[in-house]
Amino acid sequence: MTGTYAKATTVPIGRRRDEIENTLRRYEATEFQYGWTETEARVGFAVAGRRILYRVPLPSVDDPRFARTATGRPRRGGTDAQREAYETAVRQRWAALSLVIKAKLEAVDAGISTIEQEFLAHILLPGTAETVGDRVAPALAETYRSGARLEIVTGRTT
Repeated sequence: MTGTYAKATTVPIGRRRDEIENTLRRYEATEFQYGWTETEARVGFAVAGRRILYRVPLPSVDDPRFARTATGRPRRGGTDAQREAYETAVRQRWAALSLVIKAKLEAVDAGISTIEQEFLAHILLPGTAETVGDRVAPALAETYRSGARLEIVTGRTT
């Protein structure tokens, strides 16, 4: 799946990151962190007593799709053009992440939803680097594969 939102954005990543931070301040977040590796960007924050972590997969600069145009022709400009196509794809991901966070916080603020409903998969489990999604997604995938019933933990602590 290739994203189409902001697919040709020229807004620098730093500006998107600042946009995310400013959005979080507006909605009374109490923490904000970010980082990246070659394969993913990470944005973490705390809001309403919950710690949230987004891990955003980043494409490889060597991905063959960056060597060709949307019509399949080789890009003019060689590796410089390929690098620019890659950087545009990374900027697009940051733009989409900013939009997602802003929309979810606005939905909570408007009373449409709750923090838990909007960010459930990205809520960090206390004392771990694991999110609810990390814990639940494999069991959910197995349920769909096998047709078996998914057993949900009651949420009680022991």
